[in-house]
Amino acid sequence: MLHVEKLELKFGKSAGSPAEIINLSPITVFVGPNNSGKSVVLNEIQNYCSGGHQNAPNYKVLKSLGIPAFVAEEADALIEKYQIDDKTMQPGVIRFGRYPQNATQLQKNHLRIALINEHQSQQRCQFYLQHFTLTLSGTNRISLVNQQPMGDMRDGHPVSSFQVLFKDTQKRYEVRRVLHDAFGQYLVVDPSNGGALRLVFSDREPISDVEEQGLNSRALKFYSESTPIEATSDGVKAFTGIVTEIVAGDPHVLIIDEPEAFLHPPLAFKLGNEVAHLTSRAGKNLFVSTHSSHFVMGCIQSGVPVNIVRLTYRAGVATARVLNNTDVFKLMRNPLLRSTGVLNALFYECVVVTESDTDRAFYQEINERLLQDEPNRGIPNCLFLNAQNKQTTKTIIRPLRELGIPAAAIVDVDILKEGGTVWSSFLDAGFVPEIDRQSLALTRKAILDKFSASGKDMKSDGGIDLLDASDKEAANNMFDLLAKYGLFVVRHGELESWLKSVGAIGKKTSWLIDMFEKMGEAPESPSYIRPSKGDVWDFISSSRKWLVNQERSGIPS
Repeated sequence: MLHVEKLELKFGKSAGSPAEIINLSPITVFVGPNNSGKSVVLNEIQNYCSGGHQNAPNYKVLKSLGIPAFVAEEADALIEKYQIDDKTMQPGVIRFGRYPQNATQLQKNHLRIALINEHQSQQRCQFYLQHFTLTLSGTNRISLVNQQPMGDMRDGHPVSSFQVLFKDTQKRYEVRRVLHDAFGQYLVVDPSNGGALRLVFSDREPISDVEEQGLNSRALKFYSESTPIEATSDGVKAFTGIVTEIVAGDPHVLIIDEPEAFLHPPLAFKLGNEVAHLTSRAGKNLFVSTHSSHFVMGCIQSGVPVNIVRLTYRAGVATARVLNNTDVFKLMRNPLLRSTGVLNALFYECVVVTESDTDRAFYQEINERLLQDEPNRGIPNCLFLNAQNKQTTKTIIRPLRELGIPAAAIVDVDILKEGGTVWSSFLDAGFVPEIDRQSLALTRKAILDKFSASGKDMKSDGGIDLLDASDKEAANNMFDLLAKYGLFVVRHGELESWLKSVGAIGKKTSWLIDMFEKMGEAPESPSYIRPSKGDVWDFISSSRKWLVNQERSGIPS
């Protein structure tokens, strides 16, 4: 049984839509741009588990948690396991908690009723769940590996997670397995430090319990040849602290803000994979806020059911969308999507997808200069990605839009040459309504015929300027409709048609190198090209209007 089985937020997929109610799996991962509410919701979950205050007025994201009641037998077993023996207590009064030093005094009958009565969820939090909820921040996950008191080894109630590891061979071997896979060394709990337990790493596995847990000369030599965890990196400490607490610390609800902190990408992936397995097997709840696509990939590839909740907040509008695991898995399974780092889009407000890496680099630089000089014209918190060609832009934007992420496409004017399934799939990826697609197909063909009649290349010879006034108006009307759905066409031809006054020469990569040289690097230089009216500056600004519009067309509900 999960200790938290349902999560209700205060808002939904868009302004005015029903609030999201989530039936929880063992792992719930919050993703989204900065300042979207990820850390806020973790704090509110922690506060709720401690006090059970439903829909507290100061909560900004969380409305309530579903804390299920125990059946009588489960409640009795829980009380028996965590009741601290204390002969000084009055009859009917017990001390209850994970560790004796943190236990609280309770009427045993009041605790039992709170555990089994479905209407006493607030008391369930106050009497029980607050003792078994652990929040790990960047600081305390490192301090978790500091030496801990040995306590009385004869007592049935452990005083620390290290004592649990020392006494419980199965849990110690589980932690050791995970850490050896991660770091290639063997974790050992060293009892030789004068009444305290500390963690050390050995290059070899202990050959016997006598060597691993004894205080004889052989054991002392083994400990002295090992590396104290204090001498390792913050990444090793953080990874070890998280794994140790999940396996041996026995929190029933674990909350981690940015678990990837201090970890390089492969370790973040492995941590996501391992904590998903460990949490699921132990029947615990894990709530995570992350900016790491590698951690998310590790969780999903574990095969454990994972809730991924994407939060956003812009212009006073908060949104929350539960991402379908199957849809997210598509982003990782498709080689093109993996190679473009498309999963990183989960952590940005919006995405622009271009035909090639050259296009991506240019448009991204234009946007950066707009944000520096005229931020109201630039696209904020935007990830620029590139496809392999205009035909594959649809492969990227459609799955992102299915996840509720606004993804715009930028293509050259020769998209008009792509008839049949290529054109229809391009419109389909933009979620253009079927009726509009039918009329657009006819318009595309008519405008393409006009370009062909000109005898010139629509890409390199001027784009829509090749058409007469009436046909140009029709082309602009069609491109305006596409732009309404986040499909932006370079109307004057291609990438090289921008900023003609700069005088860049060449094609594609050579043009880009020349363009960047002539645009300048130092903003204080007189030759530095700054944003102006018209040209590519207005083009990117027009895409911004669609990307930041909370009521934009082209995102499926």
